[in-house]
Amino acid sequence: MPARDEVDRIVAAWARERPDVDPAPLQVLSRVSRLARHLDRARRSAFETAHLESWEFDVLSALRRAGAPYQLSPKALLTQTLVSSGTMTNRIDRLVERALVERRSDPRDGRGVLVVMTDAGRDRVDHAITLLLRDESALLDALSPAEQERLAGLLRKLSVDFD
Repeated sequence: MPARDEVDRIVAAWARERPDVDPAPLQVLSRVSRLARHLDRARRSAFETAHLESWEFDVLSALRRAGAPYQLSPKALLTQTLVSSGTMTNRIDRLVERALVERRSDPRDGRGVLVVMTDAGRDRVDHAITLLLRDESALLDALSPAEQERLAGLLRKLSVDFD
């Protein structure tokens, strides 16, 4: 029999106290929620060590994933980070102040602007992702690679409608 965790105790207590409701969703979603808290701690630690805020990592990682020359329009950054235009403008301003990105004219459209990651920004985001992946791997150590793949598929199936 697998080890019992806190969610098993919570579900059992609800089943005892409220036999008229089915606590089965808690079996999955309470565990996801609890794991999300551990993931959040790992992310905060990785970002703090790399001297980044989580929002800075979001913007810089979008630029890094774009590939060389690590530039995107503000609109493309909006799409990838799911924030408002005003929020993105503020974030870009703050990243420019920290010399992690630069604004440049879009050579294809003189009125357009591109956000370009600096070498310092690339170094920071590369450091952060290295730490983050190390810590996230540790969170998954209890699962075999095949189990991780199966879990990823199941979570994808649940989340696809939300994206």
